[in-house]
Amino acid sequence: MQSVSGTNVLVTGAAMGLGKLFAANAVKEGAAAVVLWDANETALKKTAAELEAAGGVIRVETVDVTSQDEVAEAAARVRADVGTIHVLFNNAGIVRGNGYFWESNPRDFLLTMEVNSIGPMLVAREFLPAMIASGMPCRVVNIASSAGLNAIPRMAAYAASKWAAIGFSDSLRLELEQAGHHDVKVTTVCPTYINTGMFEGAKGILFTPMLEQEDVVDRTWTAMLEGRPFVVMPWTSKMNKVLSAVLPVRLRDAYLRRVGVYNSMDEFTGH
Repeated sequence: MQSVSGTNVLVTGAAMGLGKLFAANAVKEGAAAVVLWDANETALKKTAAELEAAGGVIRVETVDVTSQDEVAEAAARVRADVGTIHVLFNNAGIVRGNGYFWESNPRDFLLTMEVNSIGPMLVAREFLPAMIASGMPCRVVNIASSAGLNAIPRMAAYAASKWAAIGFSDSLRLELEQAGHHDVKVTTVCPTYINTGMFEGAKGILFTPMLEQEDVVDRTWTAMLEGRPFVVMPWTSKMNKVLSAVLPVRLRDAYLRRVGVYNSMDEFTGH
């Protein structure tokens, strides 16, 4: 793909942060329609008004991606109103709690798994058949996290949800390739902490600055157009994953604790 010009783009978690920036990029490139999904109706309407003022053809749905019924009903309306979605950004995500797992509220970790892991599956399942049938270049972008590449204390549920998201996303890529649906490409995005406010209070990791939203969106957008399977950023996330695979467990733990990975959530407060 050279751009998303003339295509239909859907973004979950579109009201703010990365989702809003992905939607804005789609408007800039001349997408035929940009569909915004979010559970925050007030913020969603504000973002929609801004993007319409910028010249975008915007469709808005207040959707809880953990609800199979809501996702199915909203997707049916999108198909009727807009047609095939050619580019899907599964961006909706949450992080809850900052303590040890046994201190957490079960509702928090269940919701974390539902939003971050089950949500992308429900949404992708609704739009993939039409993508495949379209015969056009199509893209699915799943926003995961470097927390899905390495274990991190004080965020067991979040890490688990992102490990699941990565497993789903890359397995889906392989399934599409195996089935011969080469026009539909899947990109899995694994950034470290992003300066969105979601990880307010998270401590820095050696040689790993807090990422800026625009940088993550720019690199993701380029990878999406090219159909690349992974975006892992920054480079230290790749290195930590490799070292985790080759070092003995205790030596791995000592290394990741020394560089700050295992202590990064000690003072987390979030939004």
